[in-house]
Amino acid sequence: MSDSPEVVVGVDIGGTTTQVVLCTPQLDVLDRTEVPTPAGEGGAAMVGAALSALRLLRDRTPARLLGVGVGAAGLVDVRAGRILVASDSFRDWAGFEVTATIQQALGVPAFLDNDVNAFLRGEVAKGAVAGEENVLGMTLGTGVGGALWLNGALYDGPRGAAGEIGHVPGFGELPCTCGGRGHLETLASGRSIAARYGERTGRALTAREVAGAARQGDQDARAVYAAVGRGVARALLITAGLLDVTTCVIGGGVSRSWELVESAVQETLAVEPPVSGHPVRVLPARLGGDAVAVGAAARARAELLIHTGGS
Repeated sequence: MSDSPEVVVGVDIGGTTTQVVLCTPQLDVLDRTEVPTPAGEGGAAMVGAALSALRLLRDRTPARLLGVGVGAAGLVDVRAGRILVASDSFRDWAGFEVTATIQQALGVPAFLDNDVNAFLRGEVAKGAVAGEENVLGMTLGTGVGGALWLNGALYDGPRGAAGEIGHVPGFGELPCTCGGRGHLETLASGRSIAARYGERTGRALTAREVAGAARQGDQDARAVYAAVGRGVARALLITAGLLDVTTCVIGGGVSRSWELVESAVQETLAVEPPVSGHPVRVLPARLGGDAVAVGAAARARAELLIHTGGS
């Protein structure tokens, strides 16, 4: 395959689906596919599903594979390439050696990131905040995730938990899924939107259904989404105050209802702007469902350049 293009692969292993993208070294997507994640069958089955999807792409688009990046939910050991902590929806995932398994199967280097870190890498590389030096990435999905890009590089902290703005307290007293209280996630996740609406109305709707009700003028639904916006704005102000980071990119399923959240975000930011006086910029993610996989590919590309002395 000497005349075949060179590619880096990005994999997004989510709780429901796994997305795989073939990217050029410039991170342009050549091909993509999505398959169900066999989360209940264990780590070997989950990585096996990703590898099968990759084989399908390579059959469709012959290429010379340079390396693989993986974004996965949960707390990960980036350096060792394994999962440290996973939710109950994943069986035998915590402790699984992700990169070693992929490297043994494919014979190329593999690298692992937390999925929110990969999301932010993707948006910085090819998305809404391309080229930015300092960014907070936030995902509003089933939970609330966060990641930091500081001085042109991902900052994951000494234990891999930097940027976890979804689990900073100070947002009320409601119990959080992590065991804490008053975290942003108790207001701004999809699960919490459904719960807060149910508390107000007694109706059991999903976050997407609550968004539909808000668009049709349901005042309880509008109030729930306004609370999301106020909470997100306060999280942005905390980040701006601590780190002087005033650019944020927001993704995840809840962000698809951004028009219901944005006015409350902007109103809250206007009342108490950052002490620096620099306005906070809040941008919706641009890459959509590709963000995590493209970001994982970006990590692989960056690591390969380091190891080969490229530029």
